[in-house]
Amino acid sequence: MGTSVGFDLDMTLADTRSGIAAAFDELSVRLGVPFDSELITSRLGPPLEFELANWLPAADVPAAADLYREIYPELAVPAHTAMAGAYEAVEAVRAGGGRIIVVTGKNVRDATSTVELLGLAVDEIVGSVFGAAKGSALARFGAAAYVGDHVADIEAARAGGAVSVTVATGPYSVGELRDHGADVALANLTEFATWFAGWRAGARLG
Repeated sequence: MGTSVGFDLDMTLADTRSGIAAAFDELSVRLGVPFDSELITSRLGPPLEFELANWLPAADVPAAADLYREIYPELAVPAHTAMAGAYEAVEAVRAGGGRIIVVTGKNVRDATSTVELLGLAVDEIVGSVFGAAKGSALARFGAAAYVGDHVADIEAARAGGAVSVTVATGPYSVGELRDHGADVALANLTEFATWFAGWRAGARLG
């Protein structure tokens, strides 16, 4: 069994809510559109354009997305913090001889800036992919498990031939994640290291 693991970023490794809210609040001022940043940050996961389509005519979405991404590095990234258990989860994989890939819907520039800000020791970052579209990166990397907080991350794991490990730190509860077919549903990443050790031990015995 491989020991390399893939992780989602927003609300899995990184708490990006405050930063994303700040970026949307600034976007609201610049566009004169009343975005509800609290609502938006309660359902992070899908691509930016999907969220913007809830608030803007389709024709206005591309330009708004460009402006948001212009705002993001200065206002959002500095506000990001690590999720509880993130460093321990990364260390558990490394201590087990594994490598780590971050596969996220966030663009590579902002994902990389976030990972670097938080000092997370990862081997590769793939951005701008969502749901099953994450699968090819996971399969190429040889990720044996993929950890995420969204039901779309379960689809990602399936597409990449990885065990689906979920954390209830995003928009879904443990029960909802299980109902959507997650192989493993944890309350948060503080439970990951113990799960990972047991999973590796079980695979060796099997």
